[in-house]
Amino acid sequence: MRLLSEKSEHKKNEELMQDLDMEMKETLITLTSDIVAAHLSNNNVEVDAVPGLITNVYGALSGLGDESEPEEERPEPAVSIRASVKPDYIVCLEDGKKLKMLKRYLRTNFDMTPEEYRARWGLPSDYPMVAPNYAEKRRDLAKKIGLGRKPGAGRGRKKTK
Repeated sequence: MRLLSEKSEHKKNEELMQDLDMEMKETLITLTSDIVAAHLSNNNVEVDAVPGLITNVYGALSGLGDESEPEEERPEPAVSIRASVKPDYIVCLEDGKKLKMLKRYLRTNFDMTPEEYRARWGLPSDYPMVAPNYAEKRRDLAKKIGLGRKPGAGRGRKKTK
């Protein structure tokens, strides 16, 4: 019984959609004829050009309801991608600012993750988010204080008795 009511409801929805579609087409035709008539009354148009005018106006009106976004063009970087990584800093391609660390700057100023940034600019997945010299300093500091060693491992040679 429930299956029958679902089928009838589905059929009603289909009919409603068809009615809306027909109503929309009728509205488009009415608007097209009004626009074309107004254009023809104010301009000299060749008889052969009228069908093309009707087609163009109808196409323009029917395309207004589309929610598809135009493809976003890749923006021009502030500096060339090759020149964006220097030993002491990384240049942000969005605005050209020189930074040691890019990740937080991207999040706070552009609300972007590193992955979004790399995708936007067509960068490889291993494109650095930290200046190379700064990363090296941090690596040396981490080694010096013992980060990365297994727990219980000593800081050098073993003690002798």
